[in-house]
Formats: sequence, C-alpha cells, structure tokens
Amino acid sequence: RQMCIRDRYESVPDEVATVAEPDVPMQETTLYYRDGNGYLVPVTVEVPRQEGIAKATLSLLTASTVNDMEAASLGLLTVAPEGTAYDLDISDGRARVDLSAEALNAADAEQESAMVSAIVETLTTFDTVDTVEFLVDGQKRDTLTHGTTVSGTFTGGLVNPESVETGAGLSAADTVMLYFPSDSGRMLVPVTRTVFGEADINTAVFELLKGPRQDSGLQNALPQDCALIDVTVKDGVATINLSREFEQALQGADGGRHALRALMLTCGRFPGVESVEILVEGEPYSTEGPTAAPTFVNSAEEMESWYPGVLEVE
Repeated sequence: RQMCIRDRYESVPDEVATVAEPDVPMQETTLYYRDGNGYLVPVTVEVPRQEGIAKATLSLLTASTVNDMEAASLGLLTVAPEGTAYDLDISDGRARVDLSAEALNAADAEQESAMVSAIVETLTTFDTVDTVEFLVDGQKRDTLTHGTTVSGTFTGGLVNPESVETGAGLSAADTVMLYFPSDSGRMLVPVTRTVFGEADINTAVFELLKGPRQDSGLQNALPQDCALIDVTVKDGVATINLSREFEQALQGADGGRHALRALMLTCGRFPGVESVEILVEGEPYSTEGPTAAPTFVNSAEEMESWYPGVLEVE
C-alpha cells in the first residue's frame, strides 16, 4: 500500500490545503519534522502534484489536526505553531518566505529555532532554491519572540549541529554530515559534526564509526567494535573496507538497513560519489556490487511499513 498525505484527509475533510482527489498524480517531496529530543528529521512524503509544490510542502510543517496526525504516525512532531501560513516567492535561486503573525506564537526558543531551520532545510531541498530570506507578517524582523534570528540570508546543510567547545581552534575547523539511528531506532537523524582538519570522505566514515555523542540520545549506526580499513573513490564509486565486526549489523532489529543507509548517505554527500560498495576484510559484502547512493534519508512509506501504528512522542 502506498502511504501518502492524501490518506490522512479521508477522516478530516475540512482541511483541504493538500487534499488529493482519487487518481490525482502524486509527487515526492521532503520536509523536516522534529523528534522528541528536538532533532530535525527529514522525511520524504507524497503530496498531490500541483503548482506551488514548495508552498504546499511548507504548509505541512504547521500544527493542525491532520498534520499532527501525519507526524505522530511517524513518531514525530510538526514544527510551526497552529495557524502559521506562508507566502512564498522564489526567484533566481532565492526564496523569500513571509510567515504569518502566528509564527510568533512558538512555545519556546527550541520550537522557534526548529521552525526556522525546518523551513530553510525544506525549501533548499528544491533545485530552484539556494538561499532563504524571511519576513514576518509582511515586515522584516531581526528576531522572533524567543530570540531566534530571522534577518539576513540563510543556506541549508547545517542540520542538528553538535555543540563545539568554546576556545577550540575554529579557524581550522570544518564540518561533516553524519547519520545515526534515533533513540527508537525508527529513523535516521542527520547530525552536523565539527572536525579539525580535512573534512574528506575518510574523515566522515571514521567519525561515523566513532558514533554519536554519549548524551545525544542517538544510537550507533555501526557495530561498536567495527574498524575502518580504508576508503577509496574511483569512477564515482566509494569503496569502504571495514573489519569483520561490521557483519554484526545484520543482527540488529532492522537487519542492517540503518548501517548500510548511514554509510551510503554519509558518503553520498561528497562530490563525485554516485554509488557505494562495502567490503568486509577486502571481500565484497554484497554480490550485487556497488549500490547507488540514496537521494532521501527517511521515507514515510518505509517508516510506516517497518513500524506500523502510531507512536507517542514525549
């Protein structure tokens, strides 16, 4: 069964912003929810194909009966206060989004910051958007109610940044994007980690093997004792050679899906990497050869099929 946004509207007919009639073509789009630990989580869903698909996607971020039910079915939360609406103009790679006054009603700074980041990350998934600027109720503002900055120009790609100790040599720092299973093991959460030195593919895989921070509430993507032997990139294929302990990932509840996907997503962010091949002690892990790097992190359809039912989010 294909899961899509349309399904949620069958029992709530009065909310029609993204309702699809039967047999209306659907289109995949990625939006950002937040989980119970405050992390932003990208989820690919299907919405009715339409003009203004970016604005329609933003509308799914706002708290409402339908949107909250959709997010809760995935164990997640919407990010924008109830009633928040969006006027959107996209031109020459710049998206100017005008938030309605309801955006000022965020419960706290955490929700407010998550809303701004989710809007930026959601919009920059579209090929037509490189940067995002904000208005609120038609006016420019420096900050929102709880102090979140909305002035200037925003770019995507800095999702869930880990804190960095003050006094560190930030002038020599760079970042890598890593992917770790959530505390429920239900989805992958992107994390932006600061590294000191070259932020290349070797560094990214090494950091993935180190795992999340102990107080993060996230899980290891790979078995704890797994070691990196080497990483090479040739003709668009990233070949990752891991120690025998990698095979322990198969014993996980998901059969190793998250381990493989975390590796492919982490490597697929590097220019020139089109597919990923896993070796274990120099031997191919799969007889099928290199696998194309995925273009999405979490699919709503997969999340519901692996873990049916509605989860409570604290």
